[in-house]
Amino acid sequence: MVLFGVGLGSIGLGVFATLLLGGRLRSVAVATLGSLGCVLTFLSALDVLRSGRATSFSTSQILPLMGVRFNLDPLGAFFVAMVSFLGVAVLVYDVGYAHQVGRGRVAPCLLLIFIASLIAVPSASSVATFMFLWECMALSSMLLIVVEQRHRLEARSAAQWYGVITQLGAASILFGLLLLAMKGGQTFGDIRSHASTLSPGLRSVAFLATLIGFSSKAGAVPFHVWLPRAHPEAASPVSALMSGVMVAMGVYGVLRVGGDLLAGGALWWWLVVLALGALSAFYGALHATTSTDLKRLLAYSTIDMLGLVLVGVGSAGALRATGQAGMAQLALTGALMLLLAHAAFKGGLFLGAGAIERATGTRDLDQLGGLIDRLPITATFFGLSALSIMAVPALSGFSSEWLLLQGMLHGFVDTNTATLIGLLTGVTVLALTGGLTAVAFVKVLGVGLLGQARSPGAASAHEVPRSMRWAMGLVALPSLAFGVVPGLIVPLVHRAVLVAQPSTGTGLRSGAGLALARLHGAIEPLALLGGFLGVVVLVWTIRAWHHQRAPRSVDAWRGGGEEPSARMQYTATSFGEPLQRVFADVLRPEIDVEVTHEVESRYYEQAISYESRVNDVFERHGYLPVLKYLTLYGRRVRRLQNGSVHRYLAFGFIALLVALVVLA
Repeated sequence: MVLFGVGLGSIGLGVFATLLLGGRLRSVAVATLGSLGCVLTFLSALDVLRSGRATSFSTSQILPLMGVRFNLDPLGAFFVAMVSFLGVAVLVYDVGYAHQVGRGRVAPCLLLIFIASLIAVPSASSVATFMFLWECMALSSMLLIVVEQRHRLEARSAAQWYGVITQLGAASILFGLLLLAMKGGQTFGDIRSHASTLSPGLRSVAFLATLIGFSSKAGAVPFHVWLPRAHPEAASPVSALMSGVMVAMGVYGVLRVGGDLLAGGALWWWLVVLALGALSAFYGALHATTSTDLKRLLAYSTIDMLGLVLVGVGSAGALRATGQAGMAQLALTGALMLLLAHAAFKGGLFLGAGAIERATGTRDLDQLGGLIDRLPITATFFGLSALSIMAVPALSGFSSEWLLLQGMLHGFVDTNTATLIGLLTGVTVLALTGGLTAVAFVKVLGVGLLGQARSPGAASAHEVPRSMRWAMGLVALPSLAFGVVPGLIVPLVHRAVLVAQPSTGTGLRSGAGLALARLHGAIEPLALLGGFLGVVVLVWTIRAWHHQRAPRSVDAWRGGGEEPSARMQYTATSFGEPLQRVFADVLRPEIDVEVTHEVESRYYEQAISYESRVNDVFERHGYLPVLKYLTLYGRRVRRLQNGSVHRYLAFGFIALLVALVVLA
């Protein structure tokens, strides 16, 4: 725990550096001290994962009355390692990003506080410590969105949505944890030892309350409405952290409370989690295919990926409740590996999106194009992360989704009807969203990076500063490494799984690839990569031999048409339009067509304007009517404040009488 504390202290020194230093020196100091802290906490978490032994620390000198309690076990260490790695990449990236944008002192200070709270949350071992750090994480990330309002006015609205949803979620989490702490104490150890003495109804209410709060942080539908607003409006380093690791804290909370503190719980708990995940995955993937704003597309893709992770968590809990502990561990291992892969490739995608936005001045896919020639390094790293999220073989997305699929498929044996339906739903959603995700990112790569430039900004784009490229390369490495040799990371993930799903084994054989012991199923991504490279070398050799002969160059026949221009290419809007038509009942698109006629005759059109918008159904038909009612109610209540001191004293007297009656 000493190394962990020194790491957090180094990040704290970085906070002071933001207040004392200025200019370029401040950016370098923040990146150096922050990265050093992240490396130290990463090494501390890695030591816990390797040994399987938890380390703890407590003091009564920081928080009054309650004190501060930390206990870093393998489950928490898994999330700490994930945050720390991405934190290093983000801090390196922010050196070049802050130089281009010209940020002041507030944003780097808040960024370090945000990273420190993300690292500390999984190590908290009491209700007071956990909620304090959870609020630090929420408030620092909200303020990081607020400071962007000087660049974009939409940031203020996004911060308001995020602030309201996250505070409601925190209140729900606090309510659930306090219910669990009633009988014993507020430390997680006391809750764990006394949880079995609570009534089933109280346990269920506590789990549902915490599930609502944690799933809102994870962006699960229908608590997701803040995410497509906040992630695009935040600065790209902040977006990478929010989408890569902050939403993962919602999954951590569900595992910590449901799997660890409550030791599994009832079957229907996990079927609810599975249903939330399935709905989120389908809804997020569908909106990603129709989005043309690059960062908004990535935000909806986060809802999709976290939905798949919750499908895995729900499947694991359901299998554990029905006595299939081995299959439960297999499914949870796949879910955590997908969460780890998501932190890497989604972090890389958001960092790449920030680089594209800085280089071109836009994030509208309809205005991009031809960037692979102008931003070759950025396009390479961005493309690698995009291929990983599309689950291309030999990359991390494929290995983790394959393992998750195997856990659900092998759970069909000897299970009850409800679990069978849940697993079948999970398999179906995994297959469906896999296709939709491929469509969304083929659109991003084909329309955004290939073809011809569609705007002056895309035509004049050039590479971003070196530190931003180094960071994108660093965060792209796990997508390749965990995809080629996924078996090397499985033992570390297994120790984290044992905390939430105790059992004798995962059913996985050790090795570079993935092989299911006592079951039929194995993949060797290294062999797949070798075969692919062999085919590439063969094709290159044949091509080189063919070009030794005198080639004949002729113009392509275009049927008498003119030279292709950027206006003849597919746009992101037109690429997603067929799916928008197919799922029109779900997406409910709004289409406006405005026709301007010639003055001389209404039979001849002068111009036709076509606009299509896809709004969030849950926001429009669920949240906005409630907000409208609350606004109307607030205006009526405001009439009570007429400035009369006598009326205010009467209100206080009535409140005192009510309190005395209740106490009596």
